[in-house]
Amino acid sequence: MKTEKTKMCAGEVYNPKDEELVKERERAHGLTHMYNQLEDDYAREKLIKTIFHTIEGRIRVEPGLRVDYGYNIKVGDNFYANFNCVLLDACPITIGKNALLGPGVSLVTPDHPLDSVQRYNGLEFAKPITIGDNCWIGANATVIGGVTLGNNVVVGAGAVVTKSFGDNVVLAGVPARVTKTIM
Repeated sequence: MKTEKTKMCAGEVYNPKDEELVKERERAHGLTHMYNQLEDDYAREKLIKTIFHTIEGRIRVEPGLRVDYGYNIKVGDNFYANFNCVLLDACPITIGKNALLGPGVSLVTPDHPLDSVQRYNGLEFAKPITIGDNCWIGANATVIGGVTLGNNVVVGAGAVVTKSFGDNVVLAGVPARVTKTIM
């Protein structure tokens, strides 16, 4: 029999009220609260390595960070997240090297079923997010679960990315669409 955590990470319908998941979210929320209160860069650098699953190289994450679990987040070298970013990682969030998140960016893997009975019973499902190398996601943009962005993608401020896009494009709007190709 699969655990709720196993179902969650596999993108299947799961119960987020499961005791194990509640404890893991509480742990992650406590760690991010401590992280957001720290003023010492060295202490923050050490603590972020406890929050995120994998960090490849040096990164910087400004205060105001929110995560669900942390253990499903992998970031590449030279990653930067500005103030008040939300990374809801019920499924994996994988971010390449040299990626920039503007203030207030949300990467949201969990979703709710269309079936009202499942929703009423608190069930969810999640889909992974993958962001390539050299991407820049502008202030207050949202990327939802199931999206893959290629390398060198720029997402305009306030955009809502609901589908995947390849390399070398600029995205804007709600829902986001290609507004320009980068040569």
